[in-house]
Amino acid sequence: MSNHVLDGIMGLCVADALGVPVEFVSRSQLRADPVTGMRAYGTYHQPAGTWSDDTSMTLCLLDSLAEAGRPDYEDIMQKFRRWHDQGDYTPYGEVFDVGSATRRAINRCQTGTPALQCGGRAEGDNGNGSLMRILPLLYWLQARGSGEFDAEAFDIIHNVSALTHAHPRSQMACGIYLCIAAAITTGAGLSEAIHSGIKKARQYYDQRTEFAAQRQHYARLEDSRFAVLPEDKIKSSGYVVDTLEAALWCLLNTDNYRDCVLKAVNLGEDTDTVAAVAGGLAGLYYGYEAIPAEWLTTIARRDYIESLCASWGRLNRPQLASTLSCFPGTHHTWSNNQQRHPG
Repeated sequence: MSNHVLDGIMGLCVADALGVPVEFVSRSQLRADPVTGMRAYGTYHQPAGTWSDDTSMTLCLLDSLAEAGRPDYEDIMQKFRRWHDQGDYTPYGEVFDVGSATRRAINRCQTGTPALQCGGRAEGDNGNGSLMRILPLLYWLQARGSGEFDAEAFDIIHNVSALTHAHPRSQMACGIYLCIAAAITTGAGLSEAIHSGIKKARQYYDQRTEFAAQRQHYARLEDSRFAVLPEDKIKSSGYVVDTLEAALWCLLNTDNYRDCVLKAVNLGEDTDTVAAVAGGLAGLYYGYEAIPAEWLTTIARRDYIESLCASWGRLNRPQLASTLSCFPGTHHTWSNNQQRHPG
C-alpha cells in the first residue's frame, strides 16, 4: 500500500509542478515552445519544481486521512482553511493559485457552514477542483479491507468531492477516476484498467437516478474510438469533464510517465491540473521509479511530501476497516460555472 501512495502522490505532484509555469498558455503557443522539463517562473513567477493547489489540497486530504484513520469531513475542511488562510501544505508558505469554486466553499466554511454543505451545487460549480485532489481517498478505501467499491464507498467519494464541489457531475468524475485508479493497482494493463474502471463506475451510476442526467457528459469515455481521437478534439480547460477526458486521453496515447505528463502539459490551458490528474494515474501505473530523477530532485519540499506518504505505513488495515461504520450514507443534490479557472 505505501508504495502505491508514493507512486500516485509523487506522480501527481511532479506533473503539477511541470504545468505551473505555463498555466493558461495556449496550445498553439506550446506547440511553438513545448515544455520538455521543469521550468522556472512563467505564469506565477515561481521557482522550478513549485507545485500548486492541486498538490496542496491533495496533501491536506492525505494528512487528514492519515491522522484520523477515516474521512473526517470537518477536519479535511479545516486543513483546506489552513492551506488557504495560512499557507500550510504549500511549497513556500504562500498560496498563489485557488480555484473560484474552492474559494467560495472555504469562505462558506469560514462563516460556519457545515463541511458537507460548503461545496457549490450549481451548474457553474463543475470545475476540476475536487477531481484534482481526490486520489488519497483511494488508499483509505482500499485499506479498509474491501475489494470493489460498494455503495457506501461511492457515498464517501461523493462527500469528499462535495466539500468544495457538490454537483453530481463533479462527484461522478471523482467516482470514475477512483474506479480507474483502483483497477490500475490490480496490475491490469493500462488500457484494460481504464476501460474496466469506467465500466465499473458506469454500472454503479446506472442504478442511481440522481446521476441520470450526468451520464451523457461522460459518454465519450465509453466510445471505443476515444483513444484515437485527434488532439484537436480534446479540450484541456478547467471544466471537470474536459480535465478527466484529457488526462485519460494522454494516458491512452503514451507508454511511459514522462511522455504522458508532458503531453498533458502541452495541451495548454489548465496545464497543472490536467497534468496532475493524469500524473496521479501514471504514477500509480508506471511507479515512482519511472518519474525522471532530474524532475524529482527539483520538487520543492520533496522530503516533506514523501514523509506524508510514508505516514501511511503506520496505519493498519483493522484500524481503518473498523472506522467504516461511522459513516452513514449522505446524499446531496448537486452542480457548474465555467470560468477561466473554475476549480
